[in-house]
Amino acid sequence: MGNSKSGALSKEVLEDLKSNTKYTEAELCVWYQSFLKECPTGRITKEQFEGIYASFFPDADPTEYARHVFRSFDTNADGQLDFKEYIVALHLTSGGKTLQKLEWAFALYDVDGNGTISKNEIQEIVKSIFNMIPEEDQQDLPEDENTPDKRADKIWDFFGKKDNDKIAEGEFIQGVMDNKDILRLIQFDEPQKIKDKLKEKNK
Repeated sequence: MGNSKSGALSKEVLEDLKSNTKYTEAELCVWYQSFLKECPTGRITKEQFEGIYASFFPDADPTEYARHVFRSFDTNADGQLDFKEYIVALHLTSGGKTLQKLEWAFALYDVDGNGTISKNEIQEIVKSIFNMIPEEDQQDLPEDENTPDKRADKIWDFFGKKDNDKIAEGEFIQGVMDNKDILRLIQFDEPQKIKDKLKEKNK
């Protein structure tokens, strides 16, 4: 298996990741060596994952957001990510195909995993995103989205929902694909410094 302690990535996992992510075979092999250095067991725990996010955001608090991202990628709910889950997470959070990214975004916002999103769930994720935006940057946001509640209300109003309504996955994906402004509101774009840091780690 690709998450074993051996130094080589299994052919099966390698082929799967090559066809489902933007990474080349050479990049994946370098990622894997780096992953094993950080996580000799071949698995990354929630705490380690939160630690990685914390190192990217020294001026903010990414803990809640990292926890939600971890949950959305821990597909077998065992409290750990293997190499494959980790790479898929990196791929989708840093620029996967739009549909894949939106399917992931839905899973991120569907906090309780029941297949629909409530207004409370939107508020919870938006708050975790705001925790990662330094205060001085928050002051530059438009007036109608410069607090977590305002941004959550703006997203919810776009879907035309009452407070106790729910949003299904198909409706969520179609709505966001039809309106680029909502795509901007629901996501946290990894700042350039994260991408630079990831490249440094893998040199």
